[in-house]
Amino acid sequence: MSRTFAALAHPNYRWFISGQAVTNIGTWMQRVAQDWLVLEVTHGDAVALGLVTALQFLPFIVLAPVAGVVADRVSPRKVLAVTGSLGAVAAGSLAAATIAGAAGIGLIFVAGAVLGVAAAFDQPARQALVGRLVPRSSLANAVALNSATFNLARIIGPALAGLAIAAVGSGPVFAVNSASFLVAVGTLAFVRPAAVEHGPGDAADRVTLRAGIAYLRSRPDLLVVLAAVGLAAIFAFNYSITIALMATAEFHRGAAEFGLLGAALSLGSITGSLLSARRQGPVGLRFVLVAGVAFGAVTAVSGLMPNYVWFALALPFCGLAALTFSVAAQSYLQLHTAPELRGRVMGVYVLVFFGSNPVGAPLLGWISMQFGPRWGLIGGGVLAAVGLLVLAWFVARRGIARPAAASGVAERSHEPVPVH
Repeated sequence: MSRTFAALAHPNYRWFISGQAVTNIGTWMQRVAQDWLVLEVTHGDAVALGLVTALQFLPFIVLAPVAGVVADRVSPRKVLAVTGSLGAVAAGSLAAATIAGAAGIGLIFVAGAVLGVAAAFDQPARQALVGRLVPRSSLANAVALNSATFNLARIIGPALAGLAIAAVGSGPVFAVNSASFLVAVGTLAFVRPAAVEHGPGDAADRVTLRAGIAYLRSRPDLLVVLAAVGLAAIFAFNYSITIALMATAEFHRGAAEFGLLGAALSLGSITGSLLSARRQGPVGLRFVLVAGVAFGAVTAVSGLMPNYVWFALALPFCGLAALTFSVAAQSYLQLHTAPELRGRVMGVYVLVFFGSNPVGAPLLGWISMQFGPRWGLIGGGVLAAVGLLVLAWFVARRGIARPAAASGVAERSHEPVPVH
């Protein structure tokens, strides 16, 4: 099998990624149909649309650290089964109400909040489970393929949703998403994750957030990666805002042209994921920081493009750079974290990424309003690149590297041992 898809050689991972591919497409279909339904029910109320979006993402900020503890304390497979079932009920209820013509904004708010809570617990558990499905040598490849699957769904899902809404309305789209959750839950029955050995003093009943924070404090290399993710999320990962402003305010284009820009970015994201999957050898701290600086620089350069066509041609490179950095950061955290603490570390990662992004959105919006849309990209990219260069200088000055002794269990080269 090609090294790009090496993780697929492992049956556990094949079952897992198959279910995730289906549910990711369903999730993106739901997001489009949900936004359409909100505007339909409220007669175009943008505030209501923003509230639904906030209800889906706020749980990530509030619950991610707790979700990380749950992912380490409870079998991640069981957590994903519960979150998938909860998502199926929420989407199914919204489907039934919409088809019956009884969907109101209150029900949409509740469904959005339930899906947000489920997703907040899903993310750390999903990350922790991947580390138990493949041997260490295939882990970085598995992380990259996860990203490729997600980005491919980001293209396919909205396209299918648009066709379905036009043909049969929003209700059946929600029903499809409910079924996609059940497919993902069903595939988990065939997954046999590796057992995780807890060290002395870290038995399951002592898996706490405090222990996870203490572990991170002892691992400056992991803290550096999390800081890099935070800088990138604040200043460069806000393409939903910067691209929209470039399309409308700078180039004066409509919805179709804006959609093409999103497709161009996604094309680069998929390419970046697949190229990362082909990468051999361990991901080092230096590579993470260099990839982050490159990401910031490419983002800044895209803001200098003279017209719509050149900007569209630049966006695939932004997507490629963004996913190269993102996959590198996730791979480093996964590979260099002790397995029994992986859920908590990835919970902090989810908190940093989703918590930093909303901080940067108003800032970049203000910069764009004050100095023009281009400066949202130029300023954000430069600030991200400079911040990461300063972080790299700090790492070099302090001599920070992955301490072999601190990584403990994480450094064992293991083949998964199935447990039921």
